[in-house]
Amino acid sequence: MCIRDSERRQYYAETDEILSKKAKLAIDTGLNVIYCVGESLQQRESNQTEAVVRRQIEALGSQVSKSQWGNLVIAYEPIWAIGTGKTATAQQAQEVHAAIRGLISKNVDANVAQALRVIYGGSVTDTNSAELIAERDIDGFLVGGASLKPGFKTIVDSCNNARK
Repeated sequence: MCIRDSERRQYYAETDEILSKKAKLAIDTGLNVIYCVGESLQQRESNQTEAVVRRQIEALGSQVSKSQWGNLVIAYEPIWAIGTGKTATAQQAQEVHAAIRGLISKNVDANVAQALRVIYGGSVTDTNSAELIAERDIDGFLVGGASLKPGFKTIVDSCNNARK
């Protein structure tokens, strides 16, 4: 189950608290959850990316127990990159992924942070997937529209060929 789509926040005014409670409920009922975090273009340009993502992760951490992190995948999905063709550079994505892992290491547990899958979901394409997946803290992708195109095979191959 995927929780925290930007559309839900935009059109239904769902807060970090509501979304983290949804994640907790889904996990409690036996589901695994992809929990999406990310910032708007305005927040990125105002150097607020890490603060926004920290707030989103902390809201989730207030709801789930240490043992429940094994039922989670965190997807960094910058709102400004969803379906726009814009994507974070590999370095920008790596910085946010490392910050997420560091935050979880500090606030939950280092072993939990190491085992957690942190994936990228901002306009992944066949032309940028190899560079993104080569980054240390990017464990995979949340692919949208590109999954309907022939180049999707290249995205899958880039993950299969990654050093991870």
